[in-house]
Amino acid sequence: MALDHYIPQVHLRNFYSPTLGNLMYAIRKGDLKFFTPDAKSVCRIEDGSTNFYLREDRAIEEFLTGIEPKYNGAAAKLESDSIDQECIYVIAGFVAYVFTCSPGGMRILSQPLRHAVEHACRALDAEGRLPIPPPELGGEGLASLLDSGEVRVAVDSKYTQAMAIASILDYTIAFGNSRWEVLVNPFDDSPFFTSDFPVAIERPDHAGVANKVVPLAPNLAVRICPDISLESNRGDFSFSKFRHTVPKLSRSQIVNINRLIVRCAETKVFFRDDQEWVPRFVKKNAGFRIEPRTARTPHGSGLLSSFRLEVAETRGNSRGARFCLAQPNRPCRGS
Repeated sequence: MALDHYIPQVHLRNFYSPTLGNLMYAIRKGDLKFFTPDAKSVCRIEDGSTNFYLREDRAIEEFLTGIEPKYNGAAAKLESDSIDQECIYVIAGFVAYVFTCSPGGMRILSQPLRHAVEHACRALDAEGRLPIPPPELGGEGLASLLDSGEVRVAVDSKYTQAMAIASILDYTIAFGNSRWEVLVNPFDDSPFFTSDFPVAIERPDHAGVANKVVPLAPNLAVRICPDISLESNRGDFSFSKFRHTVPKLSRSQIVNINRLIVRCAETKVFFRDDQEWVPRFVKKNAGFRIEPRTARTPHGSGLLSSFRLEVAETRGNSRGARFCLAQPNRPCRGS
């Protein structure tokens, strides 16, 4: 079986520590254990890229052959502000892959599908189109069993991954035709972190899709700001809608970005420098992760479901609020 990396090694190697050689520092969010892995030993799953729902079960590996070898070159073009079509494709493709095919992405994207199936079950039950459940389950309707927790809808995350792989080019085009902010970090004593899900989200000040903040190296990140008002860019590999800025970052903005990276990490945080403040910072922000939230509003004779991603406190986090939205440059309560 192949040990497939859901976070490309070429990305993780950029966070190697000069004092450790070919290793980086890491902290697990669950128990705050400190360790020093190399890129090969983390963020990998046996046959993680193999998906038997697809006709070509290793199709995502073919996609990655056009992304991983060009990753460092694309990052260098971003940093030097010499962005071309290949640069946009590579970085957008990297973000699309991590956002959809990592365990964190598969977990997040499975939830809307689970809610959709549950909603369909409730609708069919209300119309009397489902058989009465067996007596050992109480003989109640399916909706009642869903409410009580006796029955749950489960979604195979590999099916979600298959759907994402089939749409990976659409994700790449959508990200590549967005507005980007190239975030160059001038503070060497406060480098960017990365994680096992390095696609942090933040809510824009206006209504819209959450921004994606993605570290690429300790001194470089990109903020992708999707614009849902734009017409469909399907097939636009010229990235004609792409535009970008290079804002000057303050130290507090760097701190806020690292806070988001830690909070949105799935289970592990990786970093270059063993500085005294880092474990405290990770501990303070470890009790969060990305959660999809569902809202249902009346629409005609039925309900319209909508989903949004939020940075939410986990059950094991005893501080204050149950969840809070991640706002640009605005710490959540308890930070």
